[in-house]
Amino acid sequence: MSLSDTAWLLAGNLLMVVAAMTLLWGVAVRIRDVSFIDAVWPMAMLFLALVTWPRTEGDALRSALLVGLCAAWALRLGVHLFLRWRAHGEDRRYTDLIGRQMKTGKSWPLVALLFVFLPQAVLAWLTSLPVQLGQVADTPAVGWLGWAGVALFVVGLAFETIGDAQLAAFRRDPSTTGQVLDTGLWRYTRHPNYFGDACVWWGLYLIAAETGPGLAAILGPIFLTFTLTKWSGIGITEKSIHSSRPGYADYVRRTSAFIPWPPKSS
Repeated sequence: MSLSDTAWLLAGNLLMVVAAMTLLWGVAVRIRDVSFIDAVWPMAMLFLALVTWPRTEGDALRSALLVGLCAAWALRLGVHLFLRWRAHGEDRRYTDLIGRQMKTGKSWPLVALLFVFLPQAVLAWLTSLPVQLGQVADTPAVGWLGWAGVALFVVGLAFETIGDAQLAAFRRDPSTTGQVLDTGLWRYTRHPNYFGDACVWWGLYLIAAETGPGLAAILGPIFLTFTLTKWSGIGITEKSIHSSRPGYADYVRRTSAFIPWPPKSS
């Protein structure tokens, strides 16, 4: 596949995901709630992997690994976030965002489109570059780096799944109300789900990186890691927790923010 063909492939994918997000924006306008976008995010990246598959002639095993592993991650996370939205309703992060922008004179639908759905389309496209570009080249065959990527993916998916399950069980227990979860994976990292997410996409990148086009997809996992650690992940999440959990400051002092590590002694 030539460089120009690859550029057209990526451009077409971007247009398709923007179109899909615009349709979902229409749903959000009808129900006046954008919070389901969190569940859409992983599904958008699976969508991009799937629409790339039949339009490329990459190594069959590599393409199957990229699409299959992406599907396992996206379906698990998408269902988890959708059920969370259905159980808890509108997310305060989005109501605050929309409220701030509406104070400048913008309408609710316009804010939802310009500040939620269109940015999410572009960012999903960027983050999922490994599962797009990794399918372009038909050589070489999957080697040791690709299988190392599969192993890293499995570690990441396990961290996400176990961490989410431990948090859900903690929240269901009425005796833990107002307390801080500091057992299980949460003893070693304050955000096992974020760490797992990063491992998943660095793993997919390693599978893709054995090819020339896939090597160029490094912007995807770099951006995701930056988002989780510096932009909209840890910072926003912990800002709200500090005000509602009296013991959280001490938990922050002794527990690694991202990479799992034995906690500091009290």
